[in-house]
Amino acid sequence: MLKYALNRLLAAIPTLFVIITAAFFLIRLAPGGPFNLDRPLEPKVMENLNRIYHLDAPLWQQYLGYLGNLLRGDFGPSFVYRDFSVAQLFSSGLPISVQLGGSALVLALLIGTTLGTLAALRHNRPVDLGAVTVATLGITIPPFVVAPLLSLVFGVWLGWLPAGGWGDGAFAYKILPIVTLALPQVAVVTRLTRAAMIEALSSHPVRTARAYGLRWWTVVVTHALRSAILPVVSYAGPAAAALMTGSIVVETIFGVPGVGRYFVQAALNRDYTLVMGTVVVIACFVILFNLVVDLIYALIDPRVRYG
Repeated sequence: MLKYALNRLLAAIPTLFVIITAAFFLIRLAPGGPFNLDRPLEPKVMENLNRIYHLDAPLWQQYLGYLGNLLRGDFGPSFVYRDFSVAQLFSSGLPISVQLGGSALVLALLIGTTLGTLAALRHNRPVDLGAVTVATLGITIPPFVVAPLLSLVFGVWLGWLPAGGWGDGAFAYKILPIVTLALPQVAVVTRLTRAAMIEALSSHPVRTARAYGLRWWTVVVTHALRSAILPVVSYAGPAAAALMTGSIVVETIFGVPGVGRYFVQAALNRDYTLVMGTVVVIACFVILFNLVVDLIYALIDPRVRYG
């Protein structure tokens, strides 16, 4: 399995190269630039800025220079947040986004698999209908509606939790953002688990295990759930990458200083280096978590073997 993991990581290098190349040239095709403000700068100031940030060089030269810096772990300076480099922005914001996203994912997996399993075991009964209703609401109501409602109810009206802010990372400030991030994921995991469990419970291996007289919960947990969890594991990979790289909606509404707020701002302000840094981080997260998912598959399903 170690050899397989190393081969996958090596094979990811060309993929990452293509992603970086496409993002580098596409962001520069968009009209405008990092120093095109509502009030135009004087030509001499614009010329000096372009020279300082090497934007006056040919595009191919800028590209090769960026690749060389990236190989040294240098994401470059931010064109908009000029007192910070891209690495500094990520070093302060990414751990916060990873905390919130990781906690939301764990919460969603625990609640979603439990609800989905109970719904499958009580198929077409009130428990099943209730779980389906909760899942449908979680999918259809967007986070930009849920976040203000939670902040208003629990933060303003009841006063149980802070309505916003970070509070130096105190646990109370994390609860509402984590719940907001987790609710849509709970809905998806519940639906995936429910559908897979219904199919697994009617499969021949589960029927055979029951015919041998095994306890019902042993059959459910050991045989049915182990098979039904595979679609959830597949979904958890890209979901983890999306959650841990920040949510612009949640972080903006709750005033969380994560990296999500930088994503849209960088694109709107044509902050080339910050956009590229964001693309690289997201791509690395997606590649890494897809690899983790494949390795977990081999642990869960004995039929999967990697040479």
